[in-house]
This record gives sequence, structure tokens and C-alpha cells, in this order.
Amino acid sequence: MVHGLLADNRMRILSSILTVVATAGWLGGCAVGPSYVAPEVAASPAFMGSLAVEGATGQAAKVDLVNWWRSFDDPLLASLVESALAQNLDLQQASARVVQARAALRHAKADLLPSGQVSGQASENYQSLETPQGRIASALPGFDREAQSYDLNLGASWEVDLFGGKDAARDAARADWQASAAGAAAARLAVAAQTADTYVAIRSLQARLDVARDQLRVQQQLVDLVALQYRKGVAAELQLRQAEGALAQVKASVPELEQNLDTAMNALDVLLGLQPGSTRSELAAVVPIPNVPAVSDAGGPAALLRRRPDIIAAERTLAASNARIGVAISEYYPKFSLSGLLGTATMGVGGLFSGNATQASGVLGLRWRLFDFGRIDAEIAAARGRNAEALAGYRLAVLRASEDVENAFSALVKQQARARILDQGVSSLTKARASSLAAYKGGVSSLLDVLDADQRLLASRDAEIQSKAAAARAAIASFRALGGGWDASSALG
Repeated sequence: MVHGLLADNRMRILSSILTVVATAGWLGGCAVGPSYVAPEVAASPAFMGSLAVEGATGQAAKVDLVNWWRSFDDPLLASLVESALAQNLDLQQASARVVQARAALRHAKADLLPSGQVSGQASENYQSLETPQGRIASALPGFDREAQSYDLNLGASWEVDLFGGKDAARDAARADWQASAAGAAAARLAVAAQTADTYVAIRSLQARLDVARDQLRVQQQLVDLVALQYRKGVAAELQLRQAEGALAQVKASVPELEQNLDTAMNALDVLLGLQPGSTRSELAAVVPIPNVPAVSDAGGPAALLRRRPDIIAAERTLAASNARIGVAISEYYPKFSLSGLLGTATMGVGGLFSGNATQASGVLGLRWRLFDFGRIDAEIAAARGRNAEALAGYRLAVLRASEDVENAFSALVKQQARARILDQGVSSLTKARASSLAAYKGGVSSLLDVLDADQRLLASRDAEIQSKAAAARAAIASFRALGGGWDASSALG
């Protein structure tokens, strides 16, 4: 008869559990919260600078946007960028954040499933006879101060997601993970661009130092010539002092350029994840500034929305905030949970697995914030506010991305035009300086004419180098602004 009652109890527990499960299945479609729809963004059919930049750099239909650093045709530049992508510590931090977000997604998925556990314990007690319980128990027949107990249980629990709160939390975690992955891609683009930009800066400073040192030698020769003429009484002391002053100005520019070069080289080492000074020998040889490669608009503004990782990250953040509105709304509704236990308990090890030691329980739980709707209202309002903030952030990311492209294209076109003009100017000023020096030696012109020609030539050569470097850096900025540096079609799945 006892076994029959136990069987009836187990059947009632099982029947209750199946009823709740069936109800959960029937209400599974009652998810709350707004459905997410990606916002529409009005995009121009083309960038304003597209035609100008393709005309300036050459038709660029086959630009390798993924590995754009190779298009500069500088093996050392390509090697440094790829080393930075493999070793940079900022990228390692970004990758670690992606791992954390992925783990949070797995946790959110696991929350939708039942959980189980095995528990057991063995205990031995020795009852005091001086406590009220001990005095009462000692008066009973068969009392034994020593007692043992053993139990072994298998338990399971499940919070039934009737109204979609946990499902919405999972969707939010998935969007967070995707935003984190896009953020890591954005960090990759930034590191590649910063490495290339720093490399170009180094080559520019080396070239400017060469110009300054060449000019230093020329100025020193001029000072020596004037000093000789002064000693012979041909030149006045004023001319000598003017030449020495011009020499000092050129000398003073060298330490500043050397300091900037040291700073740039140290910055490059840090980008590579190395101690400052690690790449000095590799960069010691002076080589020309890389030529500007072909650049295209890579599909225009519409393609930019699908390729810029910061835009993708902003859109995924918006999706996550939308899902969390559903999480907040689900708190209006009751939460049901199921839990059960099947195990055995006995006072002695020998009877642990006997029928009489069997124990079982089933619990249907209810939690409902019935008198807490004011707080829930506030939580929903906060979630909607964060969603509105994320929407504005997404729209701003789109606008800034377009601004980045237009600015980079404009800089590229204008700096290339400026470099061509300065190149012509350097050629003319070189001839003018030679004519001025010859006239001075022949006594036709004054030293001031020679010094003025020297200063103009030095400034023009320095400006030409800076303009060429600015054009190369604008090309790098263009690739970065276009979202180049990663395979957007497959990186996020």
C-alpha cells in the first residue's frame, strides 16, 4: 500500500510538471517587447570626392581594400603593419573583450535550459543530554546518542520563459557579442592605419633631416667662404655675421627633427608591442616616402554602411538595447519555475539504495513583482532611453564615417596637387640659388641675396617633403575611413 501511495504521488508530480511544460509551450509565442528593425539611413549615391580622388591617383577598380598596406609597394611597411596586427597589445585587449562577450552569450543561452545538480552528504552526530532536545530524547525508548545519516540526490530546476524575458536577454547578449567583434575589427583598422601613418612620418622626418643636413653643409661652406673674404678684407663683418646667423638657424632645426624622429620610432615600437628602440636598426636606412597608391570609393556610401566596423558595432549596440526593452517589460509578468528532486536518504549506509530510502519532490514556483510596477515602469523607461541614445549614436556614427571619407579624399587630392606645385618650385629655386651664389662670387649681388635664396630653397624642399608625406597619410586615412583592413563579408559570420 505504501508503494502504491508513492507511485500515486510521483504520477501527480509528473502530471503537474507536464501541465506546466505544455502551458509554457502554448505561451512560448507570447514574447514581449518591440521587434527589432534596423534603422533606415539616407545615404548619398556617391562621395563628393570620388571622381577627384580616382582622377588624382588613377582608376582604382581593383584596389585591395582588405590588405591595402601592400598597395604602397613598400615591403618594410607591409611587414611592420602585419607584425603590429599580430603583436599589438591593444588588439589583444580587444580580442579578450570578444571572448568575454562570447562567454556572456553562452551564459544567456544556458539560462533558457534546465539545470541539474547532484548532491550528497554523510554526517555523524553525537547528541548532548544537557539540552532540552537531548533531555526529551533521552527519555524515549531506544534512544541512542550517536546517529548517522546519508543522502544522495539528483535535482533539477528550470525557470520557464513564458513571456520571452530570457529569450530577449539572449538576443541582447548575441548583439553585444557581435558589437564586441566589430569593435575588435575597428581596433584592427586603427592599429594598421596608425602603424602605416607612423612609418610614413618616420620616412618624412628622415627626409627632412637629410634636407636640413644638406643645407647645413651648404651654409657651412658659405660661412667659410665669407670668413675667408673677411680675413682678406674683401667682405664686411656684417656679411660674416649674417652668414653665421643663417647657419645657426639651420643647425637649430636639426635637434627638433631628431627629437620628433625619436618619438615616432618609439611610437612605432609600442604599436608593434616591442620595447622602444627595437626597430631602430631596421629603420636606419633612409628610403623615399612611399608613393600614393590607387584609391577608390569602394562602392560608395551604401557599401560603407556594411563595411565600417564602427558602424556595425553601433548598429549591434542598438539591437542589444532594443532587446533589453523586452527584458524590462517581461518583469510585468509572473515567472514560473519547476524544480524536482529524486534521491535516497537513510540512517545507515546499508539501506541507502533500498526502496524505503527513496525520496522525491516536485515544486512549481511562482515569482511575480505584483506590487512593484512603479519600479518596473522606471526600468522600462530607462531601457527605452538607452535605446534612443543608441539610435542617435548609430546615426552619428554613419555621419562621422562619411565625414571621415570626404575629409580624407579632400586631403589626398589637395596634398598631391600641392606636392606637384612645390616640386616645380624646388626646381626653380634650386636654379635661382645657384645663380645667386655665382653672382655673389662675381661681386654682382650681395650676400643677402644668397641667404634669401638659401632660406627659400630650404623652406620649399621641406614643404615638398611634408606635402608628399601628407598625401601618403591621406591615402592611409582614406583606406581606414572606407573600412579597409578586414574582410567584412565573413568576419562576423
